[in-house]
Amino acid sequence: MRRVAITGLGINSSIGNDVPTFWANVSAGKPGIRPIELVDTSHLRFKNAAEVRGFDPSAHFDSGRMGVMDRFAQFAVVSARQAVADAKLELSPSLLARTAVVTGSSIGGQKAQDDQFVELYKNSRDRVHPFTIPRTMANSGASHISMEYGITGPVFTVSTACSSSNHAIGQAFWMVKNGVADVALAGGSESPFSIGLLKAWESLRVVSPDTCRPFSKNRNGMILGEGAAILVLEDMESAKARGANIYAEIVGFGMSSDAYNIMAPSADGAAAAMRNALADASLSPEAVGYINAHGTATAANDATETRAIHSVFDSHARKLPVSSTKSVHGHALGAAGAIEAVATVLALKHAVLPPTANFQESDPECDLDYIPNEARGAQVEFALSNSFAFGGLNAVLVFRAV
Repeated sequence: MRRVAITGLGINSSIGNDVPTFWANVSAGKPGIRPIELVDTSHLRFKNAAEVRGFDPSAHFDSGRMGVMDRFAQFAVVSARQAVADAKLELSPSLLARTAVVTGSSIGGQKAQDDQFVELYKNSRDRVHPFTIPRTMANSGASHISMEYGITGPVFTVSTACSSSNHAIGQAFWMVKNGVADVALAGGSESPFSIGLLKAWESLRVVSPDTCRPFSKNRNGMILGEGAAILVLEDMESAKARGANIYAEIVGFGMSSDAYNIMAPSADGAAAAMRNALADASLSPEAVGYINAHGTATAANDATETRAIHSVFDSHARKLPVSSTKSVHGHALGAAGAIEAVATVLALKHAVLPPTANFQESDPECDLDYIPNEARGAQVEFALSNSFAFGGLNAVLVFRAV
């Protein structure tokens, strides 16, 4: 089995459209949560979100290409460009056939679809835009990345709600580890800011009216976000041979299904995914030095994830730093795991654990070390990144510092 190196990172997020800016803000606990600008919020109960600011698609694509791409796919391609450039990867014709693209997206081109529903049902038009299907399909980001570089290896998209990106990165990791691909571009993208989808989230009563306070006793819901992140994965020996900068190593991936409830989280299911990830990495729980938590700031999720961590790590849980970077970049749904993977990898690289921002009050049901409000310097060898989704679908990644 091969070892798998991470040699390139790319990101678009509410706290930065490049990796250095993202890291500066996530490590400082500086949230990108502001009043929503992409849609009219006059009929919404919540007004704040973590939107990507300063993204001009015309700076990245010609008008013809923009015409067939929803915002989420644009994020995916721009993040992939950053990651490939960062990795200094030369995609030769032979390597293009041995390169995979695996992305995660929960909803795909939701805005493209919603816009056309408005035309049909509100404006009484009898036809929709001819590019509605290519804009809407969830694999659009992966397909455009493939076409961008001429990648002819395995290309596909995973859609498992908020675990989509972790499932995508995990599958890509296993493909490189097992020799199915030599290189993989893996991550996810999402842009959920259409009025129809926001009204749907509003009806669930899980979105905060102000900000995201994971694990804090006075938490009152998640903050929706958007963006994309792509990681370049490659065989460790090949990466070293070409003198690549190696951010970290992926050493484990675990999955589980709660088989319990379409919305309510399960501590048993979350714990099973963490145990499976540790087993895949041949790692004892005591070796883990940091967890980037799913940490959505809903009452049920945070308490359930805390119980799951106690179950897996036992007495070590009390010594284990945990933080939710969603407090800073929001919950980007299917892109969340990829954004958090970048945060986790950079935490290992820089020996700085990002904080849980906006933490105000301890909760007896959330009794771990959540790195409240200020980053912490720490040399950590192994870290977990958790993603737990509606539908009870769980995916956990294990990273190792190099």
